[in-house]
Amino acid sequence: MRKFDYHAIDSELYKPDIVNLLSAIHEYKGKQELFIEVQPDILEAMLKVAKIQSTGASNRIEGIYTSEARLHELVIEEAVPRNRDEQEIAGYREVLNTIHENYEYIPPTPNIILQLHRDLYTYSPASVGGRYKNTDNVIEEVDNEGNRRTRFQPLPAYATVDAMEALSKEFLKAIDRSDIDPLILIAKFILDFLCIHPFNDGNGRMSRLLTLLLLYQQGYIVGKYISIEMIIENTKESYYEALELSSKGWHDGKSNYAPFVKYYLGVILSAYKEFASRVETIRNKGLTKSERIRHIFSNKVGKITKAEIATLCPDVSITTIEKALSDLLKEEYIIKIGAGRSTAYIRNHESRE
Repeated sequence: MRKFDYHAIDSELYKPDIVNLLSAIHEYKGKQELFIEVQPDILEAMLKVAKIQSTGASNRIEGIYTSEARLHELVIEEAVPRNRDEQEIAGYREVLNTIHENYEYIPPTPNIILQLHRDLYTYSPASVGGRYKNTDNVIEEVDNEGNRRTRFQPLPAYATVDAMEALSKEFLKAIDRSDIDPLILIAKFILDFLCIHPFNDGNGRMSRLLTLLLLYQQGYIVGKYISIEMIIENTKESYYEALELSSKGWHDGKSNYAPFVKYYLGVILSAYKEFASRVETIRNKGLTKSERIRHIFSNKVGKITKAEIATLCPDVSITTIEKALSDLLKEEYIIKIGAGRSTAYIRNHESRE
């Protein structure tokens, strides 16, 4: 069986690029308390937006979809699901809420992981929830022409129970010793979890939920307010590439964790940078809501959509955003590009501040 050694400090994980990422994340974590001193109502709005984005993104990665309106109803209003996709989305909502509210009391032991997986299928008539896989599975890739190729062969079903016990035990021992950066340990744990692929279904979504759980337990709470799942969705080609590179030689204990660790740290750093940017926007308390939208364009390179502005200013109504955009267009401070769902806006750099 594949052995898990979280005791050794892997030399490839302490090269300059990874050390720089760690240092930057630590710096942002040090400012974290300042970030969450913004107005409570706005912070609560950011949390709601992140919940919606996280639930939608994590499920879309697995080909599970619903409309934006229904996604809001399912996540915020806890609407009753109408079909299989909505059942899966509602299940993700339940586990995400559990982690948000109780992460301090949820150790990543095999029994707890099984319970979270069971809850992921709370609304599904399928019996896969809370059970390890009973048949061998493969991680496949499908190209645009429908051709399939095996990207990775996970552990066989018969080895899953022992592997999950060993993985959890070694991870918790390493966390307790505190001699290796927990961010590195978390990324290694997630890679090993994905390579075991312990369930018939739901492995990807569970890996992202476990990511949040483990980050929160180590004090990195950015995922509550910025959707880490959406960042992964937006960079999923890089995600799959890093996963494939780091899984080579995994069965023989010869895999290189570095590509996956570097990718994961990049995602976390991106989330913190986005958090800092949004807090900066919110802290412009002396500005009117319209002036805050203008401020967004003055600091934004490239295009931005109305939905993105709503995310950056969760306390500003869509009507106010539309009025501000209309005024900025008349002023020729911004330029409208695209039409319909593709509509976006860019700063007119020929305009005056």
